[in-house]
Amino acid sequence: MNQFIRQCAVALLGGCLVLSVQAQDQAVKLGFVSTDRVLKEASTAKAAQTKLEQEFSKREKELTELGASVKSMAEKFEKDAPTLPEAQRLSKQKQLVDQDREFQRKRREFQEDLNSRKNEELQLVIQRANKVIKEIAVAEKYDFIFQDAVYVNPKHDMTDKVIKALNSSNGK
Repeated sequence: MNQFIRQCAVALLGGCLVLSVQAQDQAVKLGFVSTDRVLKEASTAKAAQTKLEQEFSKREKELTELGASVKSMAEKFEKDAPTLPEAQRLSKQKQLVDQDREFQRKRREFQEDLNSRKNEELQLVIQRANKVIKEIAVAEKYDFIFQDAVYVNPKHDMTDKVIKALNSSNGK
């Protein structure tokens, strides 16, 4: 087993040396793009966010109002429950539980719909950004473009260039 590990290590080192020699013979042009920054700063991403806010604002307002209504009913029930007859108390309690369940269902549906639409819009922004990144990479002869890395030397960061291209072309 140790022999196998040594052979693998030697092969790996040999491959690294070959790549190192090839890299010295020919400069490799690298670039990096911060997807997070593109999604926060590009006009297409901001437009998508505005579109979602407009699309979901009415439902969100209705949901907020329904939640406040359920809370108000719960507070009133807690205050009145000790003085209500048993049958009426149970009836109001069931009504409150049903309305709370309906509120929770609507809230879940709203969140699922919002997340689904947000993912759709983000995918469109990412597709546009990737198209711009590829165009820049070809035009400026990049060998590799990385997205989201642990560390990047700022001289390789081309995020501003991508955002500027997205904004000037409106992502088309």
